[in-house]
Amino acid sequence: MQQLQLQARLMKCLSCSHSHLPLPPPPPPPFSSLQRFASSQPKGVAKVILKKGKTQLFKDGSPMVYSGAIDRIIGRPPPKTGDIVLVADGTEKPIGWGLYNSVSMFCVRLMQLEEEATRDPSCALDMEKLLETRINAAVELRRGLGLPSATTNAYRLVNSEGDRLNISFANWMSLLHCRLSGLIVDVFGDLAVVASSAAWVEKYKSKVKACISSIDEINHIHWRPSVEILKEEGMDAADLKELHPSTCPQRTKVIENGISYAISLEGQKTGFYADQRENRMFLSTISHGQRVLDVCCYSGGFALNAAKGGAMSITGVDTSLPALELARENIALNNLDPEKTSFL
Repeated sequence: MQQLQLQARLMKCLSCSHSHLPLPPPPPPPFSSLQRFASSQPKGVAKVILKKGKTQLFKDGSPMVYSGAIDRIIGRPPPKTGDIVLVADGTEKPIGWGLYNSVSMFCVRLMQLEEEATRDPSCALDMEKLLETRINAAVELRRGLGLPSATTNAYRLVNSEGDRLNISFANWMSLLHCRLSGLIVDVFGDLAVVASSAAWVEKYKSKVKACISSIDEINHIHWRPSVEILKEEGMDAADLKELHPSTCPQRTKVIENGISYAISLEGQKTGFYADQRENRMFLSTISHGQRVLDVCCYSGGFALNAAKGGAMSITGVDTSLPALELARENIALNNLDPEKTSFL
């Protein structure tokens, strides 16, 4: 009993003797991979600090950091359009890196998150290496899906922000490595059409072209800048003109799910809505014996699938006369009954 009392008094004395000592400092936050890479850059890398409560949105996958989400920018001189910047939370810890735009409402387009840079540091803060890696990953992913094939040689190779968002978790990691915000590449046989809608794409135009040219089946590249959007990105329309006009044909023919299409490269978007392939095929499975209305039909993609699926009658409607001419040509190209299909 006396021994227990002595132990209790001893513990009390020890606690009293140390009560006046200061608490040890908290351990320093872990040094991020991106911060380490940035510190090795000779000119340094500016840091864009997000407002409180905004960080998770971009960690969850939104690649476009809008101006309203930014609290402050650390770096002298301040970054210029096209510069690589770190994007950090309120404690100044980087969550990723991207390309800055001093004019656009989208101040940064995120290219790689901290977790990705830690897993694969080869592309950290290196846009040319990232382009090469992600376009190659996009090619491999599409080949894994059977594209191109004997029945489909028209498909979307790079899908801007869409290569990460609204997908199942099982496919998340594969698509994550293909995302390039502001860049769309559609492949039509041996022709690739590049739709550019971000200033950084124009800055890295030669590298984008080089990566696409290295794909075995691609022989021609047609560059289509989205002029009005790029003006909002701070680009001068005069700078968007090709110094050496493309020699690729203005029209081509492709096949999608066994249906042939004539495509005009002067038409809407890239010339063909390659991202609607699965929707068009689905329509063909529910059209038998139905009367089908295809509004904003463009060159007749849904109308043709309805006709192939055995629709009783199809009416296509569009405001573009050149598009309707293509649609009628596509009906003939597939030997479909013109009496069942009308375009207005």
